[in-house]
Amino acid sequence: QVQLVESGGGLVQAGGSLRLSCAASGWIFSINAMRWYRQSPGKQRDLVATITSGHITNYADSVKGRFTISRDNAKNTVFLQMNSLKPEDTAVYYCNADIKQFSTTREYEYWGQGTQVTVSS
Repeated sequence: QVQLVESGGGLVQAGGSLRLSCAASGWIFSINAMRWYRQSPGKQRDLVATITSGHITNYADSVKGRFTISRDNAKNTVFLQMNSLKPEDTAVYYCNADIKQFSTTREYEYWGQGTQVTVSS
């Protein structure tokens, strides 16, 4: 069974920084794209950043220049470095990945449980 476990959320003042981590575990053969989403109360879950297995990245316009997504393929881990945080970045942040296990013939999409990020003004 694959699990994605996020860590690194918390409370920070506006202008501050946080680094989120998400580690995938299980009988994993390969991981393709890894992503970070976020969801604020009463709003839809939005895509924040994506990184491919070849380290090609893409960002939502709202976080470009402030957030950096990276990954460690050897450790099946994805990171989100968040700088110059704003109150509107407050949300639950979710890790998402396309994973193929040794026991399956194709990739499946998996989600982490989420980690709360709160930015105070």
